[in-house]
Amino acid sequence: MTSKMITSVLFLVILQGTTTLAQLDPKCAPGGNFNLEYWNLQLPTGSTHSPDTISSKALQGCSGYEDSSLFYTESSDGALVMKVCGSSSSCGCVTTPGSLHCRTELRELASDTGSKASWSPLNPVNRLSATLVVPTPDDSTHGTVIGQVHIDDTISSKPICELYYSQAGVLTMGVEQTRSGGNEVMTTIGKVPVGTKFTYEIAYEGGVLSVSINGGAAQKLSTYSLDNPDSYFKAGNYNQGSSASEVHFFAINVDHGAGSVSTSSSKSTTMTTTSHAGTTTTAKPPP
Repeated sequence: MTSKMITSVLFLVILQGTTTLAQLDPKCAPGGNFNLEYWNLQLPTGSTHSPDTISSKALQGCSGYEDSSLFYTESSDGALVMKVCGSSSSCGCVTTPGSLHCRTELRELASDTGSKASWSPLNPVNRLSATLVVPTPDDSTHGTVIGQVHIDDTISSKPICELYYSQAGVLTMGVEQTRSGGNEVMTTIGKVPVGTKFTYEIAYEGGVLSVSINGGAAQKLSTYSLDNPDSYFKAGNYNQGSSASEVHFFAINVDHGAGSVSTSSSKSTTMTTTSHAGTTTTAKPPP
C-alpha cells in the first residue's frame, strides 16, 4: 500500500465487519475532517471573471482555510458547509469566465502530482460519491449543482454532466450532448425531501456514465456525441439561481481504482431512501 493510499484511508474504522468512518470534529476546519490533499477550492469571491481559488495546501489540516460565510465546519455535527449568496446580479458574487453562475466548489486534483486532475472515462473505475444534506437549494428550475463530471479544461469549458437538487427535492442529471455545450439533456433521477441526508454516486467508467441515489440501482445515461473526453470531478455548491444556497457534506469520496482520494464521514449511517420517479428526459436550452 502506498503512502498516498494510506493517507486516504486514515479515517476508516472497522466495527463488527462493517466499514464506517471516524466522527467529524466540529472544532476543526474542514481540512481536519476531510482529506483535501487532492482538491482545490473555487470561491464566489475575487475580481470579475477571476474568482478566488484556495490551494490544496492551504485547505489541509485542522487549522486549514475556512470562511464563516462560504466554507466552514458546522458547529453542531462537523459537516462541511458550502454557501453561495446567489447570483452576480443579486448579490455581486464572482463567476468564472465560462459561467453565468457562482460557486463554492471543490475541484479534483491528481493524486500523483497534485496538478489539475484529468483521467480517461475509458478507465475501469472513475467514481465520485458523497453523503450530504441540502438545507437550502437555490431558486432555479432544477436547483443547485452538487456534483459534476467536467471535461478537461484544455479540451472544453463545459461539463459532461451536472447533478442538480431543487427546492422541491428533485434530483436531476443534466448531460451535455456535445463538447461545445449549451444544450443539456435533463433526466429526473429521484426525489429526496429538502433537509434530508442522502448519498449519491456518479460514475464515468468503461465509457459509461451512470448515477445512483442512496445506494440504489445505477441509472445509465447517454453521453451523446461527447466521445469520452478526458475529465475530472467537482463537488460542492454551484448555484444556478438568484437566491442563496447552502450544502452540507458529511463525506466525499473519489475512487479511480487504487484507493479513495478524499474521504470522511460521521459515524451515523442512517439514510432516508429516495423515491425513484420514472425517468423523464427534457432538453435544457443554453444559459
